[in-house]
Amino acid sequence: MHAKESSPPDGGYGWVVVVSAFMVMGLTAAVLKTFGLFFVEIQEHFDELASTISWITSVTIATFHLGAPVASSLCVKYSHRAVLVTGGLLAFSGMNTSTVSNWCYLYWCFSGLGISFSWTPAISIVSHYFSKRRALANAIASAGECAFAFTFGPLFQWLIGQYGWKGALLIIGGIQLNICVCGASHSETPPDTGFVLYAMFGILAAMSFFVPPLFLVPLSYSLGIDESWTASLLSILAMVDFAGRLLCGWYANLHVTKTIHLLTMTITLISTSLMLLPLANNYLSLAIFTGFYGFFFGTTVAVHITVLADVVGMSDFDSALGLFMLIRSTGGFLGPPLAGNQFNSSKKYLASSLLCGFRDTSST
Repeated sequence: MHAKESSPPDGGYGWVVVVSAFMVMGLTAAVLKTFGLFFVEIQEHFDELASTISWITSVTIATFHLGAPVASSLCVKYSHRAVLVTGGLLAFSGMNTSTVSNWCYLYWCFSGLGISFSWTPAISIVSHYFSKRRALANAIASAGECAFAFTFGPLFQWLIGQYGWKGALLIIGGIQLNICVCGASHSETPPDTGFVLYAMFGILAAMSFFVPPLFLVPLSYSLGIDESWTASLLSILAMVDFAGRLLCGWYANLHVTKTIHLLTMTITLISTSLMLLPLANNYLSLAIFTGFYGFFFGTTVAVHITVLADVVGMSDFDSALGLFMLIRSTGGFLGPPLAGNQFNSSKKYLASSLLCGFRDTSST
Protein backbone atom coordinates (compact mmCIF):
# COMPACT_ATOMS: atom_id res chain seq x y z
CA MET A 1 0.00 0.00 0.00
CA HIS A 2 1.68 3.19 -1.15
CA ALA A 3 0.63 6.67 -2.21
CA LYS A 4 -0.31 7.41 -5.80
CA GLU A 5 1.24 10.74 -6.83
CA SER A 6 -0.18 11.05 -10.35
CA SER A 7 -3.83 11.66 -11.22
CA PRO A 8 -6.15 9.20 -9.41
CA PRO A 9 -6.97 6.16 -11.61
CA ASP A 10 -10.44 5.72 -10.08
CA GLY A 11 -10.07 1.96 -10.34
CA GLY A 12 -7.44 -0.61 -11.25
CA TYR A 13 -4.91 -1.06 -8.46
CA GLY A 14 -6.96 1.40 -6.44
CA TRP A 15 -9.43 -1.39 -5.67
CA VAL A 16 -6.58 -3.43 -4.16
CA VAL A 17 -5.91 -0.47 -1.89
CA VAL A 18 -9.60 -0.34 -0.98
CA VAL A 19 -9.56 -4.03 -0.03
CA SER A 20 -6.49 -3.48 2.15
CA ALA A 21 -8.16 -0.49 3.82
CA PHE A 22 -11.32 -2.61 4.28
CA MET A 23 -9.25 -5.16 6.20
CA VAL A 24 -7.52 -2.52 8.31
CA MET A 25 -10.84 -0.92 9.28
CA GLY A 26 -12.05 -4.32 10.44
CA LEU A 27 -8.91 -5.11 12.42
CA THR A 28 -8.90 -1.74 14.21
CA ALA A 29 -12.24 0.05 14.52
CA ALA A 30 -14.27 -3.17 14.72
CA VAL A 31 -12.20 -4.38 17.68
CA LEU A 32 -12.78 -1.08 19.46
CA LYS A 33 -16.47 -1.15 18.55
CA THR A 34 -17.03 -4.58 20.14
CA PHE A 35 -15.25 -3.71 23.40
CA GLY A 36 -18.65 -3.68 25.07
CA LEU A 37 -18.35 -7.47 25.37
CA PHE A 38 -15.33 -6.97 27.65
CA PHE A 39 -16.90 -4.13 29.66
CA VAL A 40 -18.75 -6.22 32.24
CA GLU A 41 -15.91 -8.78 32.48
CA ILE A 42 -13.34 -6.07 33.28
CA GLN A 43 -15.73 -4.25 35.60
CA GLU A 44 -16.32 -7.41 37.61
CA HIS A 45 -12.59 -8.30 37.63
CA PHE A 46 -11.53 -4.94 39.08
CA ASP A 47 -14.78 -4.31 41.00
CA GLU A 48 -15.01 -0.74 39.72
CA LEU A 49 -17.79 1.67 38.78
CA ALA A 50 -19.01 1.91 35.19
CA SER A 51 -17.61 5.45 34.98
CA THR A 52 -14.14 4.20 35.94
CA ILE A 53 -14.11 1.38 33.38
CA SER A 54 -15.38 3.83 30.76
CA TRP A 55 -12.06 5.67 31.05
CA ILE A 56 -10.34 2.70 29.42
CA THR A 57 -12.27 3.27 26.21
CA SER A 58 -11.88 7.03 26.67
CA VAL A 59 -8.08 6.75 26.79
CA THR A 60 -8.07 4.51 23.71
CA ILE A 61 -10.25 6.85 21.67
CA ALA A 62 -8.25 9.90 22.74
CA THR A 63 -4.94 8.21 21.90
CA PHE A 64 -6.40 7.13 18.56
CA HIS A 65 -7.23 10.73 17.70
CA LEU A 66 -4.13 12.32 19.24
CA GLY A 67 -1.89 9.99 17.26
CA ALA A 68 -3.49 10.90 13.93
CA PRO A 69 -1.46 14.10 13.30
CA VAL A 70 1.75 12.20 14.04
CA ALA A 71 0.67 9.38 11.71
CA SER A 72 -0.17 11.88 8.95
CA SER A 73 3.21 13.57 9.28
CA LEU A 74 5.03 10.25 9.20
CA CYS A 75 3.08 9.25 6.07
CA VAL A 76 4.35 12.38 4.34
CA LYS A 77 7.94 11.95 5.55
CA TYR A 78 8.25 8.19 5.05
CA SER A 79 5.38 6.20 3.51
CA HIS A 80 1.86 5.02 4.22
CA ARG A 81 3.14 1.44 4.20
CA ALA A 82 5.76 2.03 6.91
CA VAL A 83 3.30 3.78 9.22
CA LEU A 84 0.66 1.09 8.70
CA VAL A 85 3.04 -1.75 9.55
CA THR A 86 4.14 0.15 12.65
CA GLY A 87 0.50 0.53 13.63
CA GLY A 88 -0.07 -3.20 13.36
CA LEU A 89 2.88 -3.91 15.64
CA LEU A 90 1.70 -1.33 18.17
CA ALA A 91 -1.82 -2.78 18.22
CA PHE A 92 -0.39 -6.26 18.82
CA SER A 93 1.86 -4.92 21.60
CA GLY A 94 -1.09 -3.23 23.26
CA MET A 95 -3.06 -6.44 23.47
CA ASN A 96 -0.10 -8.24 25.03
CA THR A 97 0.52 -5.44 27.52
CA SER A 98 -2.94 -5.98 28.97
CA THR A 99 -2.03 -9.47 30.21
CA VAL A 100 0.92 -8.31 32.34
CA SER A 101 -0.40 -4.98 33.63
CA ASN A 102 -2.33 -4.62 36.85
CA TRP A 103 -4.40 -1.95 35.13
CA CYS A 104 -5.63 -1.58 31.59
CA TYR A 105 -4.89 2.07 30.79
CA LEU A 106 -1.36 1.40 29.56
CA TYR A 107 -2.70 -1.30 27.26
CA TRP A 108 -5.31 1.01 25.75
CA CYS A 109 -2.66 3.73 25.18
CA PHE A 110 -0.63 1.28 23.06
CA SER A 111 -3.75 -0.06 21.41
CA GLY A 112 -5.10 3.42 20.65
CA LEU A 113 -1.80 4.47 19.11
CA GLY A 114 -1.74 1.28 17.06
CA ILE A 115 -5.24 1.94 15.77
CA SER A 116 -4.26 5.52 14.93
CA PHE A 117 -1.14 4.48 13.02
CA SER A 118 -3.17 1.89 11.12
CA TRP A 119 -6.45 3.73 10.48
CA THR A 120 -4.97 7.08 9.40
CA PRO A 121 -2.74 5.88 6.50
CA ALA A 122 -5.34 3.30 5.40
CA ILE A 123 -8.18 5.81 5.06
CA SER A 124 -5.89 8.51 3.65
CA ILE A 125 -4.43 6.39 0.86
CA VAL A 126 -7.87 5.53 -0.55
CA SER A 127 -8.56 9.18 -1.35
CA HIS A 128 -5.27 9.36 -3.28
CA TYR A 129 -6.44 6.62 -5.65
CA PHE A 130 -9.96 7.88 -6.33
CA SER A 131 -11.55 11.13 -7.45
CA LYS A 132 -14.93 10.61 -9.13
CA ARG A 133 -15.55 7.41 -7.17
CA ARG A 134 -14.01 8.67 -3.93
CA ALA A 135 -17.26 8.58 -1.92
CA LEU A 136 -17.98 5.00 -2.95
CA ALA A 137 -14.39 3.88 -2.36
CA ASN A 138 -14.32 5.43 1.13
CA ALA A 139 -17.69 3.85 1.95
CA ILE A 140 -16.50 0.39 0.90
CA ALA A 141 -13.26 0.76 2.83
CA SER A 142 -15.02 1.95 5.99
CA ALA A 143 -17.53 -0.90 5.71
CA GLY A 144 -14.76 -3.27 6.80
CA GLU A 145 -15.50 -2.11 10.33
CA CYS A 146 -19.06 -3.46 10.05
CA ALA A 147 -18.19 -6.68 8.27
CA PHE A 148 -15.64 -7.63 10.91
CA ALA A 149 -17.79 -6.42 13.82
CA PHE A 150 -20.56 -8.73 12.60
CA THR A 151 -18.19 -11.68 13.05
CA PHE A 152 -16.26 -10.37 16.04
CA GLY A 153 -19.35 -10.13 18.27
CA PRO A 154 -20.01 -13.87 18.61
CA LEU A 155 -16.31 -14.73 18.13
CA PHE A 156 -15.14 -12.53 21.02
CA GLN A 157 -17.92 -13.78 23.26
CA TRP A 158 -16.83 -17.36 22.54
CA LEU A 159 -13.16 -16.48 23.18
CA ILE A 160 -14.05 -14.89 26.52
CA GLY A 161 -16.01 -17.97 27.51
CA GLN A 162 -13.17 -20.32 26.53
CA TYR A 163 -10.06 -18.37 27.59
CA GLY A 164 -11.22 -15.52 29.82
CA TRP A 165 -11.01 -11.85 28.88
CA LYS A 166 -7.21 -11.69 29.13
CA GLY A 167 -6.73 -14.78 26.97
CA ALA A 168 -9.20 -13.40 24.46
CA LEU A 169 -7.23 -10.16 24.18
CA LEU A 170 -4.04 -12.11 23.50
CA ILE A 171 -5.68 -13.96 20.63
CA ILE A 172 -7.17 -10.74 19.26
CA GLY A 173 -3.69 -9.21 19.32
CA GLY A 174 -2.44 -12.04 17.15
CA ILE A 175 -5.30 -11.45 14.72
CA GLN A 176 -4.37 -7.77 14.53
CA LEU A 177 -0.91 -8.66 13.26
CA ASN A 178 -2.62 -9.09 9.90
CA ILE A 179 -2.62 -5.29 9.71
CA CYS A 180 1.07 -5.60 8.82
CA VAL A 181 0.13 -7.83 5.88
CA CYS A 182 -2.36 -5.22 4.67
CA GLY A 183 0.42 -2.64 4.80
CA ALA A 184 2.28 -4.59 2.09
CA SER A 185 -0.08 -3.64 -0.54
CA HIS A 186 1.81 18.37 0.40
CA SER A 187 1.52 19.29 3.99
CA GLU A 188 -0.14 22.70 4.30
CA THR A 189 -2.32 24.33 6.92
CA PRO A 190 -6.02 23.69 6.21
CA PRO A 191 -7.87 26.93 5.22
CA ASP A 192 -10.91 28.57 6.21
CA THR A 193 -14.05 28.80 8.32
CA GLY A 194 -15.38 25.63 6.74
CA PHE A 195 -12.75 23.46 8.40
CA VAL A 196 -13.30 25.08 11.81
CA LEU A 197 -17.04 24.40 11.65
CA TYR A 198 -16.41 20.84 10.54
CA ALA A 199 -13.95 20.33 13.38
CA MET A 200 -16.65 21.47 15.84
CA PHE A 201 -18.95 18.85 14.36
CA GLY A 202 -16.18 16.28 14.86
CA ILE A 203 -15.88 17.06 18.57
CA LEU A 204 -19.62 16.72 19.24
CA ALA A 205 -19.92 13.61 17.09
CA ALA A 206 -16.97 11.88 18.78
CA MET A 207 -18.57 12.50 22.18
CA SER A 208 -21.57 10.48 21.04
CA PHE A 209 -20.57 7.92 18.40
CA PHE A 210 -18.59 5.57 20.63
CA VAL A 211 -20.98 5.48 23.60
CA PRO A 212 -24.00 3.43 22.37
CA PRO A 213 -21.97 0.35 21.30
CA LEU A 214 -20.05 0.53 24.59
CA PHE A 215 -23.18 0.47 26.75
CA LEU A 216 -25.31 -1.76 24.54
CA VAL A 217 -24.25 -4.96 26.31
CA PRO A 218 -24.68 -3.58 29.87
CA LEU A 219 -28.03 -2.09 28.81
CA SER A 220 -29.28 -5.45 27.56
CA TYR A 221 -28.28 -7.06 30.88
CA SER A 222 -30.09 -4.34 32.83
CA LEU A 223 -33.26 -5.09 30.83
CA GLY A 224 -33.03 -8.76 31.80
CA ILE A 225 -32.15 -9.99 28.30
CA ASP A 226 -30.52 -13.41 28.27
CA GLU A 227 -26.76 -13.37 27.80
CA SER A 228 -26.99 -15.69 24.79
CA TRP A 229 -28.95 -13.01 22.91
CA THR A 230 -26.65 -10.12 23.79
CA ALA A 231 -23.96 -10.78 21.20
CA SER A 232 -26.62 -10.91 18.48
CA LEU A 233 -27.31 -7.21 19.11
CA LEU A 234 -23.72 -6.41 18.16
CA SER A 235 -24.08 -8.57 15.06
CA ILE A 236 -27.26 -6.72 14.08
CA LEU A 237 -25.46 -3.43 14.66
CA ALA A 238 -22.60 -4.50 12.40
CA MET A 239 -24.86 -5.87 9.66
CA VAL A 240 -27.04 -2.78 9.28
CA ASP A 241 -23.99 -0.53 9.70
CA PHE A 242 -22.42 -2.38 6.77
CA ALA A 243 -25.56 -1.87 4.66
CA GLY A 244 -25.79 1.79 5.60
CA ARG A 245 -22.21 2.51 4.55
CA LEU A 246 -22.47 0.85 1.16
CA LEU A 247 -25.90 2.27 0.34
CA CYS A 248 -24.91 5.78 1.37
CA GLY A 249 -21.61 5.53 -0.50
CA TRP A 250 -23.45 4.38 -3.62
CA TYR A 251 -26.03 7.15 -3.30
CA ALA A 252 -23.36 9.80 -2.68
CA ASN A 253 -21.56 8.61 -5.80
CA LEU A 254 -24.67 9.47 -7.87
CA HIS A 255 -24.09 13.16 -6.96
CA VAL A 256 -27.83 13.72 -6.56
CA THR A 257 -27.30 15.42 -3.19
CA LYS A 258 -24.29 17.38 -1.97
CA THR A 259 -22.30 15.28 0.50
CA ILE A 260 -22.51 17.99 3.18
CA HIS A 261 -26.32 17.99 2.89
CA LEU A 262 -26.37 14.20 2.97
CA LEU A 263 -24.25 14.24 6.14
CA THR A 264 -26.65 16.69 7.78
CA MET A 265 -29.58 14.38 7.05
CA THR A 266 -27.82 11.29 8.41
CA ILE A 267 -26.81 13.12 11.62
CA THR A 268 -30.41 14.21 12.15
CA LEU A 269 -31.66 10.65 11.69
CA ILE A 270 -29.08 9.05 13.99
CA SER A 271 -29.87 11.65 16.66
CA THR A 272 -33.58 10.89 16.38
CA SER A 273 -32.97 7.17 16.77
CA LEU A 274 -30.91 7.77 19.93
CA MET A 275 -33.59 9.96 21.49
CA LEU A 276 -36.15 7.20 20.90
CA LEU A 277 -34.00 4.69 22.80
CA PRO A 278 -35.91 5.07 26.14
CA LEU A 279 -38.83 3.28 24.45
CA ALA A 280 -36.76 0.06 24.37
CA ASN A 281 -37.79 -2.31 27.16
CA ASN A 282 -37.18 -5.80 25.74
CA TYR A 283 -35.01 -7.63 23.23
CA LEU A 284 -37.22 -6.94 20.20
CA SER A 285 -37.48 -3.20 20.79
CA LEU A 286 -33.76 -2.96 21.57
CA ALA A 287 -32.95 -4.89 18.38
CA ILE A 288 -35.12 -2.48 16.37
CA PHE A 289 -33.35 0.49 17.93
CA THR A 290 -29.99 -1.12 17.24
CA GLY A 291 -30.99 -1.57 13.61
CA PHE A 292 -31.97 2.06 13.13
CA TYR A 293 -28.97 3.42 15.03
CA GLY A 294 -26.52 1.12 13.24
CA PHE A 295 -27.87 1.94 9.77
CA PHE A 296 -27.73 5.70 10.26
CA PHE A 297 -24.34 5.42 11.96
CA GLY A 298 -23.10 3.64 8.85
CA THR A 299 -24.48 6.31 6.53
CA THR A 300 -22.78 9.01 8.60
CA VAL A 301 -19.39 7.30 8.65
CA ALA A 302 -19.62 6.60 4.91
CA VAL A 303 -19.54 10.27 3.94
CA HIS A 304 -17.86 12.23 6.74
CA ILE A 305 -14.31 11.73 5.39
CA THR A 306 -15.50 12.58 1.88
CA VAL A 307 -17.03 15.79 3.23
CA LEU A 308 -13.70 16.70 4.83
CA ALA A 309 -11.98 16.27 1.46
CA ASP A 310 -14.63 18.50 -0.12
CA VAL A 311 -14.17 21.15 2.57
CA VAL A 312 -10.37 21.48 2.41
CA GLY A 313 -9.50 20.07 -1.04
CA MET A 314 -7.15 17.17 -1.80
CA SER A 315 -4.03 19.34 -1.68
CA ASP A 316 -4.60 19.85 2.06
CA PHE A 317 -6.37 16.59 2.79
CA ASP A 318 -3.56 14.64 4.50
CA SER A 319 -2.67 17.40 6.94
CA ALA A 320 -6.35 18.29 7.46
CA LEU A 321 -7.21 14.67 8.30
CA GLY A 322 -4.55 14.55 11.01
CA LEU A 323 -5.59 17.91 12.45
CA PHE A 324 -9.27 16.94 12.33
CA MET A 325 -8.55 13.74 14.28
CA LEU A 326 -6.50 15.71 16.82
CA ILE A 327 -9.31 18.18 17.44
CA ARG A 328 -11.93 15.43 17.50
CA SER A 329 -9.96 13.59 20.20
CA THR A 330 -11.35 15.89 22.89
CA GLY A 331 -14.87 14.64 22.16
CA GLY A 332 -13.81 11.00 22.11
CA PHE A 333 -11.92 11.48 25.37
CA LEU A 334 -14.85 13.04 27.25
CA GLY A 335 -17.79 11.06 25.82
CA PRO A 336 -17.52 7.66 27.58
CA PRO A 337 -16.75 9.05 31.07
CA LEU A 338 -19.61 11.56 30.81
CA ALA A 339 -21.96 8.73 29.86
CA GLY A 340 -20.56 6.62 32.70
CA ASN A 341 -21.14 9.46 35.18
CA GLN A 342 -24.67 9.82 33.85
CA PHE A 343 -25.22 6.14 34.60
CA ASN A 344 -23.78 6.48 38.11
CA SER A 345 -26.19 9.35 38.77
CA SER A 346 -29.33 7.82 37.26
CA LYS A 347 -28.47 4.10 37.45
CA LYS A 348 -29.94 3.83 33.97
CA TYR A 349 -27.92 2.96 30.86
CA LEU A 350 -30.79 4.44 28.82
CA ALA A 351 -30.03 7.90 30.21
CA SER A 352 -26.38 7.56 29.17
CA SER A 353 -27.29 6.79 25.57
CA LEU A 354 -30.08 9.38 25.48
CA LEU A 355 -27.51 12.04 26.33
CA CYS A 356 -25.72 11.12 23.11
CA GLY A 357 -28.80 11.90 21.07
CA PHE A 358 -28.84 15.48 22.31
CA ARG A 359 -25.14 15.85 21.54
CA ASP A 360 -25.61 14.52 18.02
CA THR A 361 -28.47 16.93 17.41
CA SER A 362 -26.24 19.80 18.54
CA SER A 363 -23.61 18.78 16.02
CA THR A 364 -25.95 19.46 13.10
